[in-house]
Amino acid sequence: MDTKHLAIDGYVDATPAPGTSWGTANFDLIHPSADADQVAPEAPDTIYACSTTDPRIADVLLHEIQPGDLLRVTGIVVQPDDPTAPAHFAVDALEVLEAAPAPVLYGLVLVALGELRGPVPVFTASGHWVGEAAGPDAISDLIDAWENGST
Repeated sequence: MDTKHLAIDGYVDATPAPGTSWGTANFDLIHPSADADQVAPEAPDTIYACSTTDPRIADVLLHEIQPGDLLRVTGIVVQPDDPTAPAHFAVDALEVLEAAPAPVLYGLVLVALGELRGPVPVFTASGHWVGEAAGPDAISDLIDAWENGST
């Protein structure tokens, strides 16, 4: 087995999972080709099977990291003897370079639990300002008026 200590940047492929013991976590990291302009378009990205035994890093991975986040991980890379198996990366440091964009929820309906008093700001699903309803019961009337062009 070949081992190296290095830092790589890559995107989290799926939600990190707890490891087999307390304070550990596992995740896959997709490392794009070094120079996409110089590599054949069909060249695959490198996938690293990552794990950490540092409880602080595991906590961040399990509670703050989501698929699509761009990370810089530092640690020991072990390339198995089988060239078709993914390299294993034992992570000892982690830095979030860029968070994945928040997913856009379409058709989202918010339900307020308890009493909501006073004016309620109203927006369309795409984020356009509709207006301010006098209260929760007046929201649908305001939306109807806005859709009919009478606001």
